[in-house]
Amino acid sequence: MDSLASRSAAVPSAPLHVAVIMDGNGRWAARRGLPRVAGHKQGVEAVRRTVQAAADLGIPYLTLFAFSAENWRRPPPEVEALMGLLRKYLRREVAELHREGVRLRFIGQRPGLPRDIAALMEESEALTAGNTRLVLTIALNYGGRQEIVAATRRLAREAAAGRLDPEAIDEAAFEAATSSPEVPPPDVVIRTSGEQRVSNFLLWQVAYSEFVFLDTLWPDFSRADLEAAIRDYQARERRFGAAHA
Repeated sequence: MDSLASRSAAVPSAPLHVAVIMDGNGRWAARRGLPRVAGHKQGVEAVRRTVQAAADLGIPYLTLFAFSAENWRRPPPEVEALMGLLRKYLRREVAELHREGVRLRFIGQRPGLPRDIAALMEESEALTAGNTRLVLTIALNYGGRQEIVAATRRLAREAAAGRLDPEAIDEAAFEAATSSPEVPPPDVVIRTSGEQRVSNFLLWQVAYSEFVFLDTLWPDFSRADLEAAIRDYQARERRFGAAHA
């Protein structure tokens, strides 16, 4: 992975890594007089469309924010429904993802998740580990602040054990301690539903990402929306802190 210092300001080509904050399931359902779970079910369909579109467009890395560490505060019936949809997705979709050459991986805190879901996650990662067409990362029980704290603890333990000189801790060392050191930072982050905030998502990794905010609610997100967001990204000049050319 190249360093920020080695990058020059340029009009971007196709993104290597697209990250999506999937927002708007509840509003989608409310506008139709349906329970929130109906929006989440349609959100799963949008996940299917987006993964297929990303693979077809040749995007190597796709990260989806599925369930935040803060989402446990939602009403228990809604959380239970979300966990049920996740079970169904892992049981029904992983074989197809594998056939399509998609590698599935998860980031977030696994302790606290239902045991059967944690087992399904591990099995799906093992099955798809050798695939290279698309790396699909699902952020589940994830928080950016929590990830930074966990990385800091890893480095602190290494230093306390005498295996790491604190003076040697730099950005590269910190990045290596995060949950996805092998995945490049997102080139573009898409958030649906019109909200314009990061919501504790990939706080370390998005330092120089471009953001595209769409009014589209997540259940309605389509390949056309993804292509439009990519065109928006490609029209920008990425400077990584440098001055205008």
